[in-house]
Order: sequence, then structure tokens, then C-alpha cells
Amino acid sequence: MSRPSYKDFIAQREAILNEESTRYLGSDLVLNAKENEVNKILMKNKSDEISKGFKDPASFAPAKHFFDALDDIKASKVFQILKKMPKGGVLHCHDTALLSTDKIVEFTYRDNLWVCGDIFKTVPRFIFSKDKPPKVEGQNDWIKVSKERLQYGANDYDKAMRNLFTLYSDDAVEKYRDINAMWSKFMELFAALDPIVGYVEVWKDYYYETLKEFYNDGVTYLEFRGLLPELYDLDGNKYGPMQVTELYYEVLQKFKKDHPDFVGSKFIYAPLRFADATTFDKYLTTYSELKANYPDFIAGFDVVGQEDKGFPLKGFAETFLKDGKDIPCVFHAGETNWNGLETDENLIDAILLGTKRIGHGFAAVKHPKVLEELKKRDVCIEINPISNQVLKLVDDYRNHPAAILFSDNYPVVVSSDDPSFWEATPLSHDFYMAFMGIASAHADLKFLKKLILNSFKYSSLNEAERDEGMKKWEKTWSKFLDIVLESEKTGSM
Repeated sequence: MSRPSYKDFIAQREAILNEESTRYLGSDLVLNAKENEVNKILMKNKSDEISKGFKDPASFAPAKHFFDALDDIKASKVFQILKKMPKGGVLHCHDTALLSTDKIVEFTYRDNLWVCGDIFKTVPRFIFSKDKPPKVEGQNDWIKVSKERLQYGANDYDKAMRNLFTLYSDDAVEKYRDINAMWSKFMELFAALDPIVGYVEVWKDYYYETLKEFYNDGVTYLEFRGLLPELYDLDGNKYGPMQVTELYYEVLQKFKKDHPDFVGSKFIYAPLRFADATTFDKYLTTYSELKANYPDFIAGFDVVGQEDKGFPLKGFAETFLKDGKDIPCVFHAGETNWNGLETDENLIDAILLGTKRIGHGFAAVKHPKVLEELKKRDVCIEINPISNQVLKLVDDYRNHPAAILFSDNYPVVVSSDDPSFWEATPLSHDFYMAFMGIASAHADLKFLKKLILNSFKYSSLNEAERDEGMKKWEKTWSKFLDIVLESEKTGSM
């Protein structure tokens, strides 16, 4: 093939860039006059940050570990705009990893909380109880948290308490050398936290405060996954899956009454993937019972846990296709760096099992047929940028495989997975990393707006709920545009 003339080179280059721009996520949207003005402000700040990072790569927040970038992000003008932005829905997160660590520490000030173990050296056990729990042979005696806090001083004690409920570290790269080490610590957090939030009075407040924090971060719809663990109260009563779901539903109704512009929340039943066929069949029975009693709240089914170590979806396929053929599924799949193993092949299984969305889908770009089917079947990938970095799948957000999905308008949303465990906001930090680190430097307000619209499109809301949600969002979007324009005038951004 002969080389073009320089004139043709310029023309062909421009044609390629134009075609790429028309295929990018959000390229099908047209901004109105006010949105275009806000877009100019947004892109000026984005360009400034990228230019600074290009000259001084070490200063670029998306090139750093999230824990090391928190202060940089806080100072970012782009982040301040994203914080104000009404961001629609979060479609991928987990029940006991949502509420900020500060709120969890507040719960430990409640009466009747006991601890067994040295919180400064180990992962202790907690329990709410009217009376002192019986001593377990070979373990420390139980002591009231309130008494121990007085002994050590609130500042030191609360600092140690915080460390139990977060993965945050000043040197996370060295502390957690591989994905298994990180997941081991990850599961320790749940072990320490579960007895605290498993107390029924804390559980109700946990969910209400979670909804409030998400709402305050510009999220008006939430779909979250959970195991429905057994709860307890001070009188020795136990609460099973149906009762726990009833508590969720009651709290949600109260929150919606208190916040009329909040669209809602739905629950995805997601027990552990470490299950034999008999246990998996029980999962499906539980789901069906939940759906029959709470049809508007129960949204779908999934299995959770570290994919590399858990059972592959193909192991559940026969049971699911026989007993769960009418159950809507939103499977985790491809949350791995491996290629050609059962973990990344979960992507194929999830699609064939009829999943509506795929959680993470990190390995999807390694499977061209999977990519083809995602578009053909309109299966949405739930991208969780910060989770993927903290859990050791990617170091630099610019290398995140979602960049490929963004570049060719795949069905995607951005979510936050377990934001409290890495001290992130409910969604703004993940939006920041997606916008500044993963997406093209040319990606603008249309890209962000498309992510928001997708969060409604690919949600489990029915048509009437989706229409209502969109109307509520459009009102807050209009107010957001005015706030950004006014802040730019007054210099108060």
C-alpha cells in the first residue's frame, strides 16, 4: 500500500479521530446550551489537571494508589464538580461495606457492646449483650468496649477501632503484596464488623445512614448485594432472611418519606459462591421466597466471594438452568487478571445463564466473543475502578481495561463496590477515577451523563419507576448546572 500525500495524511488522520469520537461512550448525546457552558468549565479543569500530570507524572492522581491520592483528589476542581453532580444510581455494592468508617466507630459507643481480644494487635470478637458473654476457653475474657475505651483513651482506642474496619494503609502496595493477601485482610474486615452491624438496632440504623450518605453524594437510586445474615437482639431473638428483608423494606420506606426526591433501593440476594449443589439449590429456594414476599424490593440473584478461589459458575449451571430459569441474575464474573482459567471463563457462563449485568467484568476484553455478546445481548458491565485497584487487579487507572469498553460505547455503568473499606465516597471518587484516569482526555460531560443515564437504563427499576426516577434526576441535574455556573462566576467552586 502506497503512502498518502501529506495532505491526504492529515485528512485521513482527521477522519479516524472523528470516527473514534463518534464511537465513544456518550457520543450519541447532544448537550443543550447550559450543559455546553458547564462542559467548558469541566473540561478546562480536566485539561489543566491532565497537563500538569503529563509534565509531572508522579503528581497525577490516577497514576497513584488510591490511598496515596486521596488528598490530591480532595483538592481537585474536577472532583468538586463531580461531588455536586447528581449521579443517578449505584448498581454494584455490598451490604456491609457501604457506610463510612466514622459511622461504624460511632456505633461502638452504644451500650452493651463487649469485646474479646486485643484490638491493637488482633482482630477481636464483638457482641452486643445485656450480660457479660461466657468466656471461651483459651481466649481473652470479655470486657465492655466503653470500659476499655476509658482505659486506653478515646483517641488511641478509636484509631485502633478504625483500623479494624478499613483497608486503608500508608503503604498499601508493600503491606498487601498480592491479591490473596488483600482478600485475606478484606475478609477479616467482615469478620470484625458483622457482629456489630448484626445487632438488629444497629442494622436498621446502618441501612438508613447508608442511604443518607449515598443520597448526600448525589446518588438517588441504590441496588446492593447481600447475604441476609442472621441478626440478633438483646433478648436472644434471631432474625432470618425474611425478617431481615422486612427490616430493609421498613427502613427504605422511612427514608423515602424523609427524602421525597430519592428514587429508591432494591436488593440483590447474593450468598457465597463457596457452595455445593444442595446448598446452591437452597439459595434458589430462599430467593424465590423473598421475591414472592417482596416483589418490588428483591431485584435479582448473584453469588459472591473471591472469584479465583470460589466455585465457577459452570458448577452451578445445571441446577440454575433447571430450578432457577425464571430468576433474574446479575452475576459477578471475570474479576481476575488470569486468562484462560475458570475465573475469566465465568464471563462466558454468566452470559449463557442469561445475566442482565456483569459485576466487574475485568477480564472481558480478553474474550472477543464475550465482547460481541455484550453488545448483541445488551448486557451491562458494572465497572468498579477503585475496587479493582485496591484489590490488586490494576495499579495505574490509565491501564484499566474499561478504557476499551468506553472507547466503543459498550453498555457500562460505574459503581463503587465496597467504598467504606477504602475510605471512598459512595460514588464520587469512582466517577473521578473513571473520568480522569480511565476515560480519554477528550471524554466530557456527555460521557458522564451517559454513565448516569445507563444507571437508570440497566437498573432493575420497572418502566414506571424508571420514568419517575428520571424525572426526579432531571430536576436535580438542572439545579446542578446552575450551581456550577454560579460557582464559576463567584469563584466558589
